[in-house]
Amino acid sequence: MFNLLKTAVLMAAITALFMVIGSFIGGKQGMMLALLFALAMNFFSYWFSDKLVLRMYNAQEVDEHSAPQFYRMVQELAQRAELPMPRVYVIQEDAPNAFATGRNPEHAAVAATTGIMRVLSERELRGVMAHELTHVKHRDILISTISATMAGAISALANFAMFFGGRDENGRPVSPLAGIALALLAPLAASLIQMAISRAREFEADRGGAEISGDPEALASALRKIEAVARGVTFQTAEEHPATAQMMILNPLHAGGIGKLFSTHPPTEERVLQLEHIAQSMRSGQYPKPGL
Repeated sequence: MFNLLKTAVLMAAITALFMVIGSFIGGKQGMMLALLFALAMNFFSYWFSDKLVLRMYNAQEVDEHSAPQFYRMVQELAQRAELPMPRVYVIQEDAPNAFATGRNPEHAAVAATTGIMRVLSERELRGVMAHELTHVKHRDILISTISATMAGAISALANFAMFFGGRDENGRPVSPLAGIALALLAPLAASLIQMAISRAREFEADRGGAEISGDPEALASALRKIEAVARGVTFQTAEEHPATAQMMILNPLHAGGIGKLFSTHPPTEERVLQLEHIAQSMRSGQYPKPGL
């Protein structure tokens, strides 16, 4: 519940930031134009982002004939989660990872790399796919798409403000230094908010994945194994399109130092600790009834 509340607060913050920039550029009219711009961008992302990302990763759709074991695993988990059967994709890629996409549960898709299928046991892969189906159940794809689109739009508006300046409520030009400061700080703030939203959703997806699979320790083991293997493998498509990193089960980007501040995922150790706590609660019978 805390992570759900945190997501709502962060979404409100990034929307407010967007409106502030619009107001800086053109007062009340600028604010309204910024809002319309955001709505248009979100509409496009809502309808087309899944097709774009699947094409970007050259994902190949599979069925019960071409990938029977994997397809039936997803089918069984979708039934347990009370979800419509999503489309299932495989990506020919050595880097171990997986993601979900689609505008809603009725138009969802899940994808896994051949690398993750080789690295994980069937039990661990089942935990990963339960995590991805939780993203579908919680409509996280919509939330992450909106936050990413808003962050990108904020950067674009901030750059516009730097080059063309802003105006106060009375329509008078403001200091050029204010536009430069806005251009530097607004995208940074938007990125930090976007990453915080993504991290909160990952914790919730881990919890939901543990409930769907009934095996939190399998997901914890999978996360450890993916992180260990991924250190030595470059996921080239993800590196070329870093905005898609938030979709993955584990951050595919190789960044250290200050880059960790902008990580789309919580530290693996924290995720594993949460899953171990859930496993202990399930064994003792103290875990609350699943609320997927």
